[in-house]
Amino acid sequence: MLQSTMGSAELRALLNRRELLTAPGVYDGLSARIAEAAGFEALYLSGGAISRSFGYPDVGLVTLTEMIKRLEEIRAVTRLPLIVDADTGYGNAINVIRTVRAYERAGAAALHIEDQIEPKRCGHYEGKQVVDINEMVRKLRAAIAARENGKMLIIARTDARAVLGLDAAIERGNAYAEAGADVIFVEAPQSLEEIERIAQEVRAPLLINMFWSGKTPLTPRKVLAELGYRIMIVPSDLQRAAISAMTRAAKTIHRYGDTSSMASEMVSFLEREVIVGLSDIEELQKEFL
Repeated sequence: MLQSTMGSAELRALLNRRELLTAPGVYDGLSARIAEAAGFEALYLSGGAISRSFGYPDVGLVTLTEMIKRLEEIRAVTRLPLIVDADTGYGNAINVIRTVRAYERAGAAALHIEDQIEPKRCGHYEGKQVVDINEMVRKLRAAIAARENGKMLIIARTDARAVLGLDAAIERGNAYAEAGADVIFVEAPQSLEEIERIAQEVRAPLLINMFWSGKTPLTPRKVLAELGYRIMIVPSDLQRAAISAMTRAAKTIHRYGDTSSMASEMVSFLEREVIVGLSDIEELQKEFL
């Protein structure tokens, strides 16, 4: 049905090319299949997108168990390396150990842990708070020690820019790198100048969150690559596009009774079945049924 899954070693190989790796945000098996078919080399399991797929805002309501289940569902239908949102690690340093081991067993190639208090908030919401820097360092050390094969990448995210300012965010980024994090993620810089400062002053491989209408200005991938960023996640755009399309379809059905007027905006019945791999299942049915 699927090619063999790809994991941490493959993700590390992609990063070793020293090019900018773009990972779109996915939130279920269908979005993962669509993104893989579009040609991406890695996927990002966005905690915010998964939360909103439950019908909740991104305010820390989704549990570790629910995230693991969704990770397993996505892992089952794609061969690509998965970078997975782990929020705050779902508790203290001991909880982080359980989180890392559970994500690793479920097929994550990398995860990121952030330094917000519990319950966390979306990185582009107002009202965030961060924990003491030493608490986050302890969590990162626990995460690094918890890796069973030593290969899964640990990404340290700081939300300090919105709370304490850019200088503090850069300080935390360097402290988290010194603690052993493989990649640093400074959330929500607010200008190109801030993006440049982070690249110049944080001494580690960098991830950046880049999506339309967020607090961070859209910056061309070529510019980010030249600055030295290694991963660009685009967490919300696939889901927001889907919400827009579903809203139009729902309103059209409610008004007219069908979506024939939207035919040019929809895939056909057969195109949908290609995306979800019907032919693979039919081949198995021929062989085993």
